[in-house]
Amino acid sequence: MPEKKPETACRVCGYDDGEILWGDHGFPLYVICSCCHNESGIGDDNLTQVRELRGHWVGQGAPWAEPCRRPENWDLLRQIQNIPEEWR
Repeated sequence: MPEKKPETACRVCGYDDGEILWGDHGFPLYVICSCCHNESGIGDDNLTQVRELRGHWVGQGAPWAEPCRRPENWDLLRQIQNIPEEWR
C-alpha cells in the first residue's frame, strides 16, 4: 500500500496553517481546527460526515472558533479551495 502524504488542510473548512492533521499513513493526529473547531479524526473520516459538518458550519455563518487566528482579508471561498479533492 502506498504511503499517504500528510494532510495539513482541514477536511471540513479548508483552513491550512501548515500543522499536520493526518499523518503519513492516513492516521489522524487529533488536532482541533482553529477555524471550524473540527478535530481531525473525529467525524471527518468519511465523506458524508465531512459534508454534514461543513454544511452545519457554513449554515451557522462560517464562524471562527478562534477569531484571533482569522487572517486579515479572510475569504471563505478561497479557503474552501484548500479542502483535499477527495473530501469536497
